[in-house]
Amino acid sequence: MGYRVVIGDDESIIRMDLCEMLEEAGHTVVGEAADGVEALDLVRKEKPDIVLLDIKMPRLDGIHAAKMIGHEGLAPVLLLTAYSQQDIVEKAKDSGVLGYLVKPVSPVNLFPAIEIAISQFQRQLETAHQLEDMNERMETRKVVERAKGYLMDLYHIPENEAYQRLQQYSMKNRKTLKNVASAVIASVEQMNKRK
Repeated sequence: MGYRVVIGDDESIIRMDLCEMLEEAGHTVVGEAADGVEALDLVRKEKPDIVLLDIKMPRLDGIHAAKMIGHEGLAPVLLLTAYSQQDIVEKAKDSGVLGYLVKPVSPVNLFPAIEIAISQFQRQLETAHQLEDMNERMETRKVVERAKGYLMDLYHIPENEAYQRLQQYSMKNRKTLKNVASAVIASVEQMNKRK
């Protein structure tokens, strides 16, 4: 399966070589940029599967562009550099990139790095979604517990009956349990203010 790729490098010969290498392997280069700002715009527009960025680029370097791409969760980024100095490696580690290749890039290094970066990015997205779901469930549980407490006090009913009422109202009105519970809380608190 071919990937959609954006390449950011200020050297046109390197972009050309990468394009050729990628396209021969069945991938599609959906955009080429000569600087970091252009690369970032292309990534936002094209939503590629992977981004290859040179570290040293005008206007916005690869490390900062990678940070922004990562922060927005747009695509996995592989950094390309002619330098393998430790300080650059440290900066790259903090930028959220999923791989780092020293030029000249060869297919032997590039393609495994692309596979690993894409797979790691998918894993990160899944983890973020699971965390979101868990937070949403916890938030719902808190709101439902509070609403149940209000219903129990208001109607002098046991907990399971209060929960059943919330559930029934939720199904009857095709609203989420969290929305129903939030509405109960809001109306009870409104009543309490009037007292």
